[in-house]
Amino acid sequence: MGQPAQRAEGTGPFTTRLTWHPPGGGTAVWESRAARRRGLIARHRPGEPDRLCTGADEVALARLRRLNAIAATAFVLGGALFAAGAAVAQLGDGDATTCATIYFVGGLFFTTGGYVSLLQVVNAPRHDPGGDGRLLTRRWRWWSYEPTRVDWLGAFVLFAGTLVFGVNLLDSFLTGLTTQQVNRLIWTPDVIGCVLFLIAGHLGFLEIRHDRPPSGRRRGLGWWIVAVNQLGSVLFMVSALAAYTRPATGSMVNADIANWGTLTGALCFSVGGVLQYAERP
Repeated sequence: MGQPAQRAEGTGPFTTRLTWHPPGGGTAVWESRAARRRGLIARHRPGEPDRLCTGADEVALARLRRLNAIAATAFVLGGALFAAGAAVAQLGDGDATTCATIYFVGGLFFTTGGYVSLLQVVNAPRHDPGGDGRLLTRRWRWWSYEPTRVDWLGAFVLFAGTLVFGVNLLDSFLTGLTTQQVNRLIWTPDVIGCVLFLIAGHLGFLEIRHDRPPSGRRRGLGWWIVAVNQLGSVLFMVSALAAYTRPATGSMVNADIANWGTLTGALCFSVGGVLQYAERP
């Protein structure tokens, strides 16, 4: 029977780091993001420097590489198309249908990235706290329900946000709407999607920080990816609030802020996608 974990760390009900003594001696440390994104476990033996070891087998590593590349590409393209749609809207070089079409195609890429991010969690190799530091490869799955895992919850909320954005993007093709209908069918899903993106980003920070204060962690690549994406979510929310249509005037609160917020927020997600290429096994 394997030895139990020496120490479990995390925030609230979520465990994001486990430390234990493997049978071969020394100490093994499993961290949620490093294991599911890169297939890595930290190992330390007395007299040797700390090192990151590949704990997953080739099957799991191939999955992680493939899913990471697809998700990163989807977010880069989705962000680029959203930025292009906002630029067209701001510069006035296209009609409403053109902008809606660009946004919709970009939304398809965002939804793809969100679902593949969920697949990364569902099919990530799992830790064996009583073992020798290897990660266990499970059979391929297209779905799971694991709300007690912060990585699953964050990826699921992100994916849900992309689906809600899809409602907003589809409704933007509608014409002849009253101000109340615009706010209900287009603006409301936009705000809800932004809120879900912000929640997903917050859960991403919880996964990285464990139970330490924000200043207690070195800011590695994973932190920067989460931070850049969260900045994009904040800018999306600013854009959504500025896009509210006033019933009295029938015009947005501030169209310039709405367009520039979308453009800069979308570019943040593209940058996050580029950074994600480097966070691979």
